[in-house]
Amino acid sequence: MDSLTQIVLGASVGEAVLGKKVGNKALLWGAIAGTIPDLDVIGNFFMDPINAAYHHRGFSHSIVFAIIMAPLLGWLVHKIYEKKNEADWKGWSWLFFWSIFTHPILDCFTTWGTRLLWPLNERVTFNSIFVADPVYTLPFLILVIWVMFKKRDSAARRKINNAALIISTSYLLFTLVNKELLINPAFEKGFESQGIEWVDYSTKPAPLNNILWYGTAETMDGYYMGYYSLLDKSYPTQFDYYPKNHELIDPYRDEKLVHKAIFLTHEYYTVSQKHDTIQLNDLRFGTAKISPEDEGKYVFSYWVNKKEDGTVVIKKMPDDFTDMDKAMSLLWERIWGINN
Repeated sequence: MDSLTQIVLGASVGEAVLGKKVGNKALLWGAIAGTIPDLDVIGNFFMDPINAAYHHRGFSHSIVFAIIMAPLLGWLVHKIYEKKNEADWKGWSWLFFWSIFTHPILDCFTTWGTRLLWPLNERVTFNSIFVADPVYTLPFLILVIWVMFKKRDSAARRKINNAALIISTSYLLFTLVNKELLINPAFEKGFESQGIEWVDYSTKPAPLNNILWYGTAETMDGYYMGYYSLLDKSYPTQFDYYPKNHELIDPYRDEKLVHKAIFLTHEYYTVSQKHDTIQLNDLRFGTAKISPEDEGKYVFSYWVNKKEDGTVVIKKMPDDFTDMDKAMSLLWERIWGINN
């Protein structure tokens, strides 16, 4: 999830673990702990974009990392406040463990997923919430700020923080139920009505909400992509087709960077060719098409070509979101459904 959300979650978890003993210091250090796993973005300054993306949400988002870091940071903070004698090393260690560990747990609900079980190379992902969802974050934020103004030993403080955790967790559970009981069956009916013989499919929420979703059905030769809103009067019936063209990437599959780029797509990708350059398109986040002239644009794409000396070069295509106002306007309009 986004940084603000992780700060709020870490603060609330820190409060739940140690707030009664140390007051707002639990919120502060919980918030700091909640951001620590995302410090892996520092790798962006030292690695190419593909390796940086490949390692993001890796070791720092694993249970191993939480187990290692919690006692070290707990000992350090305990030393800082040792004279106050408010909490012992064990208490601070628990605060850091839960505030760090709940970060990747939350990230598992998003499309990107995490290597929670590092060193295993699998990403755990439920694809049930967008990386930023105000319905999850804003009530959570308001309640946590409210907690700050209550005395550490007050019953109201604990009740407000508990409410924050219960409401936010309930929303996460709602996204799973929504996906499994409403969204997936609707897309399956839509695929069936269009005669799409899928071998696999995925569904993911569109940006900033859990009402509008897009589904991608994989067939032997390509992918069908379409949208469905809970406010639509019927299941989805309009799908755009994108041929796989996976054979175009075959000469480059042994290249490490190409292999990593394909891994990032969760095997949902298409390939196109323009002159001597191969374009590998990641379908996890859909297309960046908001008008006919945007044909061929994707949220994530990579250029692959071979130099004269035989060296294979792969680069992430630059982001091209020049008309965000129009994109957000269309998103908002589509959320409210069609055939209304």
